[in-house]
Amino acid sequence: VQLQASGGGLVLPGGSLSLSCAASGFALDDYAIAWFRQAPGKGRQGISCISRGGASPYYSNSVKGRFAISEDNAKNMIYLQMNSLKPEDTAVYYCAVDRSGYCLRPAAEYDYWGPGTQVTVSS
Repeated sequence: VQLQASGGGLVLPGGSLSLSCAASGFALDDYAIAWFRQAPGKGRQGISCISRGGASPYYSNSVKGRFAISEDNAKNMIYLQMNSLKPEDTAVYYCAVDRSGYCLRPAAEYDYWGPGTQVTVSS
């Protein structure tokens, strides 16, 4: 069982990045899927989630209107499209899945985590 995130990097303010997360060893459509991020000196924050069954995605206020989460169950992939990036979006980004199928649960309740990918927004 593994999650592997990719797509991070350095981007200018106002730019875009697309993160991907490949799942192996289990079927994504059995889980809620989420993206978290952790900025230096701060706790891990849930920023977006899709519950099992694909109900309306959740976005934190800090990313609403700029980020978009999606999944491709046929490819067992999770995506996060990030637009209009700001310096305060700088963080390590993690994909995670929760067997309960529900969003907005504490990070400790998630079953599997990817290792994280660094996103740096700076001029």
